[in-house]
Amino acid sequence: MSASEIALIGIAAFMAGAMNSVAGGGTFFSFPALLAVGVPPVMANASNAVALWPASLAGALASRDALYKYRDRLLPLSMVAFLGGLLGGLLLLTVQDRLFTQLIPWLLGTATLLFALSGSLSRLLARVRGTTGPSHGLGGTVFQFLVSVYGGFFGAGMGIVMIAALAIQGHTDLNEINALKNWLSAVIYSVAVVTFVVAGAVSWPHTWIMLVTAVAGGYLGARLARRLPAIWLRRMVIAIGCGLTVYYALPR
Repeated sequence: MSASEIALIGIAAFMAGAMNSVAGGGTFFSFPALLAVGVPPVMANASNAVALWPASLAGALASRDALYKYRDRLLPLSMVAFLGGLLGGLLLLTVQDRLFTQLIPWLLGTATLLFALSGSLSRLLARVRGTTGPSHGLGGTVFQFLVSVYGGFFGAGMGIVMIAALAIQGHTDLNEINALKNWLSAVIYSVAVVTFVVAGAVSWPHTWIMLVTAVAGGYLGARLARRLPAIWLRRMVIAIGCGLTVYYALPR
């Protein structure tokens, strides 16, 4: 790799780690950067998943105070994320990327719309079930499982989809949502890491560079997120979702 290629993927991974810890959508930076330096698409997807896995964990640790509040729910949520991520990874091995690529803008557009309407939807669901605050019933568990399958299958925009899922379940504090999202993303990425490493589909020279810079970006991004007004984070999530939708909808 040349110095310019190292700089490109390093900066892209830093931004990806920061964006994933703040609002999601980091793959928008890191995956195209790997393609730009000549890494084949499948290997770029695998390397990107491995590189961003520690960044999600770093983001969760940076906001561990908010995560601690839900310590009683972490085990069942983690199990759902693990099983969904495993199923998604297995599906990726059997389905052609071209078919899923055509679905990406529709999935991202739907996720962004769900997040934009999540406040109204969560209040409606609260009236239906007669309670306020977060609720992790059967419907929420199934929704979270489907998000995990999506994350294990491809992962682009997974953060936005997961934020929407948590918001619809009644979570209103975006710092707490980010902490849960980062932890569950780390679980899903763990499944992908094992799958891709065993398959020998990782470009390690590129991945090691991205690992270091993505972790730094993830930690700093999570610290920054706790200092930003909630309305700014919400608008940022919607903007990133719209940007990802348009990007993946453009003809290649």
